[in-house]
Amino acid sequence: MLLRDLLAHEDPQIAAILAVVNRVNPDILLLTDFDYDAGGVGMATFSEGLHRPYEFQYSAQPNAGVQTGLDVDGNGYTGDARDALGYGRFFGDGGMALFSRYPILTESITDLTDLFWRDVPGRELPTLNGAAFPSEKVLDVLPVSSTGHWIVPIDVDGAVISLFAYSATAPVFDGPEDFNGLRNRDELRVWEAVLDGSLQADFTSPVVIGNVNADPFDGEGIRGGIGRVLTHPNLQDPMQRSVGAVISADRDHVGDPAFDTADWPEDGPGNLRVSYVLPSREMEVIDAGVFWPAPDDLAAGLLGSDGLAAGPHHLVWVDVRLQSSP
Repeated sequence: MLLRDLLAHEDPQIAAILAVVNRVNPDILLLTDFDYDAGGVGMATFSEGLHRPYEFQYSAQPNAGVQTGLDVDGNGYTGDARDALGYGRFFGDGGMALFSRYPILTESITDLTDLFWRDVPGRELPTLNGAAFPSEKVLDVLPVSSTGHWIVPIDVDGAVISLFAYSATAPVFDGPEDFNGLRNRDELRVWEAVLDGSLQADFTSPVVIGNVNADPFDGEGIRGGIGRVLTHPNLQDPMQRSVGAVISADRDHVGDPAFDTADWPEDGPGNLRVSYVLPSREMEVIDAGVFWPAPDDLAAGLLGSDGLAAGPHHLVWVDVRLQSSP
């Protein structure tokens, strides 16, 4: 269906996303919630719809929509979207797509998508009334990754950077066992373990990039998790901000609204900072921001009259200079 909509040129959300990408024009772009197709035809079609198509593209089979045959959500039934390895109504529902104008070193990619939740250093598995939730059988086979965890090396004019790309489950839609909240926290813990060496993986100049689905001050996620990563000694927080987010501030939120990246209705979670690009400490940050213009900005027209034409998430970007760059 994604390919159909891309080819038809009639989907307003796809048109708005293309317009935003054209406006920001990043050299490296990660899209989440992009349905997976093994042949990459959807990605190629998306890229061809841009003013500057991307020469290099990468995707891999996500856990989203891969049925387990087990009752993962503990509702007594199997075969539901929540009974997959990661939430998905169909195989590959809401994967990730990586686009680059620099060579992606595909043969050197480390894919941690199959890492069992049990094997994450420091993990906290869900329990209910003292018993494993939903069952030991499920927790024995369930990966921590709801979508995917990739370490992707990219050759930027001779300097190699490593993207830590992923998209985490939302820390809601569960019960007192906090299944999704704990999984969301441990999906992020994977990157902490890689950075600290308790999970062995080759990388240079790490950049954590993706939809973390956690805000350090507001929302229902385990806030200390993203807080630890934002202050990790190997990373830096460019603190991307926007004028549009300030204008759309939620009165009851604690965090600075300037850093918010998602625009949800107030009868939901409100506006939160959930998407991040966190470069290595060794990189020099030149500029950074979130594409969320003020309503009176001409660029706001790309997001439609309600600001949601491209969806609730806003594109987060950072310009960096590598140590080896002139």
